[in-house]
Amino acid sequence: MITRVEVDAAAARIAGRVRRTPLIEVDPGTWAGPGWFKCEFMQHTGSFKARGAFNRVLAARESGELDPEVGIVVASGGNAGLANAYAAAALGVPATVFVPLTAPTVKVAKLRAYGATVVQHGNEYAEAYEAALKAVAETGAVHCHAYDQPEIVAGAGTAGSELIDQLGGAVDTILVAVGGGGLMAGVAAAAEGLARVVAVEPVTIPTLHDALERGGPVDVPVSGIAADSLGARRVGDIAYAVAVRTGVRSVLVSDDDLLGARQQLWDRWRIVVEHGAAAAYAALASGAYRPEPGERVAVLLCGANTDPSDL
Repeated sequence: MITRVEVDAAAARIAGRVRRTPLIEVDPGTWAGPGWFKCEFMQHTGSFKARGAFNRVLAARESGELDPEVGIVVASGGNAGLANAYAAAALGVPATVFVPLTAPTVKVAKLRAYGATVVQHGNEYAEAYEAALKAVAETGAVHCHAYDQPEIVAGAGTAGSELIDQLGGAVDTILVAVGGGGLMAGVAAAAEGLARVVAVEPVTIPTLHDALERGGPVDVPVSGIAADSLGARRVGDIAYAVAVRTGVRSVLVSDDDLLGARQQLWDRWRIVVEHGAAAAYAALASGAYRPEPGERVAVLLCGANTDPSDL
C-alpha cells in the first residue's frame, strides 16, 4: 500500500539528491482556469525517474540488501535506466541496464556516459525485463523495477507532493502521463484527499484504461510514437490499486494528439519534451480532458529525453 506516509518518507530519504523542479504558471486563458506546468523534465537525467531511483537504491543500502560490489539491475525503455544509472554512479555502485533494441540511441549513449553496463535485448520493455530478472537471479544484484516497486512509486510521488507544496494546496486536478503507472500512483497517493489525478495514455498503449475496464491489470499491445517511454505491456499492480483507491480517471490521446501537443509546448513555451511526456498536455490541447470554468489544473511534464531535431 502506497500512501502519503510513504511518499513523505521518500522525500526525506532523497532530500539533497534530487532537484526541486520549477512550476511555471501558464498564460491566463490557456485553458478554462488557472494552470501550471510542473517541469520534471528538468530533473536529473531528464525525467522524474531519478526520484524513485534514489529512493530504491538508498532504501536497499539502508536495509543491507545492496551489495556494493554487485550493484543494481534495471530493465527500462530508457528513462528508468538513466535514472538508476545516475543514482548508482552517485552512490558508487555498479549498474546494469537492460533495454529493448528499440531504445532511442540518445538514451543508450547517455546510459553508457553514466558508466552503466548496457544490455540490449528484445523489441519491447517486457522482453528486456525478463532478461533483467534472470540477471538478478544469477548475480544477486538489487532489482530496481521501472515502475512497480513500493520505493520506486513512493519516490515518484514526491513530484506530486512537491507540486502541491509549491501551490500551497491550491490545485484541483493534476494531469499525469501513464505507461506502467508508477508516476501516476505516486502522485495520486501524494494528492489523495487534496486533488484529483487524471491519467493520460496513448490510445495505442491503454494500460490503465483497459485495467480499469476489466477489473485488473491486463496485457495490451504496445505501439505508437510514445512506446519508448510509455511502452509497458501492462499497468503495475501498485498503480492499479492506487488508481482504484483514489478514483483516478483515465483519458486517451492519439499519436497525432501527442505530436501536436509536443509541438505546441515548443512553439508556445519553448519547452522540449519527449512524446510520452507530451501526453499530459495533449489531454488539454486535444479536448480529451476539458476543465470546468475556474478549475485549477497542473500538468506534470515528466521527461525530456528526446531528439529535438524534429521540432
